Amino acid sequence: MARKLKIPNHVKKRRDRIETLRKEGNKIKRRYFLIVCEGEKTEPNYFESLKDALPKGVLEVCDFKIVGTGNNTTSLVEKAMQLRTDWANQTEKPIDKLWIVFDKDSFTAQSFHAAIQTCTTNHPLVDAAWSNEAFELWYLLHFHFYNTAISRKQYQDLIEENFKEKGLKNYKYKKNSIEMFTLLETYGSREDAIRNAINLENLYADTTDFANHNPCTKVHKLVIELFGLDEALEEESEN
Repeated sequence: MARKLKIPNHVKKRRDRIETLRKEGNKIKRRYFLIVCEGEKTEPNYFESLKDALPKGVLEVCDFKIVGTGNNTTSLVEKAMQLRTDWANQTEKPIDKLWIVFDKDSFTAQSFHAAIQTCTTNHPLVDAAWSNEAFELWYLLHFHFYNTAISRKQYQDLIEENFKEKGLKNYKYKKNSIEMFTLLETYGSREDAIRNAINLENLYADTTDFANHNPCTKVHKLVIELFGLDEALEEESEN
């Protein structure tokens, strides 16, 4: 059984507000989010599982489309922007937020930096949930704070070690597992992961040489937004 998720007070308030608006017959605007992942399975599997854990009401007023592309370098950003355009043209429902999830380990330092810069300077804005070196850093931060560079092999070993310490004695990491989100919610702490990610982010607050921000991840920003969509939606409904 997955650990029961804690629902923040502002989420509860928004849920109550949605119920009030619904009872009063007010139409609640639906928003559309597109998450484009560099990986074809690991990241999409994580976010697809996360959808099932979102507080009641979020999916009722928001649509999430999660795509794994297998693209790398700046072609990923271009692909994501094209997917946003295609979605809007096909459905006549414009994407309100576009997020791209990618790792440093698939990029040269120059391409990695260029991809991030393209996201931050593009109009409309593209949000980047990048990790250096790999998405698995986000998994590790559910258990401990890590502030030294980690290799691809070390990620796997440390993930297995952490789960074994929590009682899964025979655990073997499977990169494309569809169970990872549930396992992390059960044996790790999403709250700790967010806190640890923010602490890592603060270590590099004054520099923009992103390829040297190792270890670092921005995945927490996307996770926070997915669980905190109520704030933006509540503001919208009040306007």
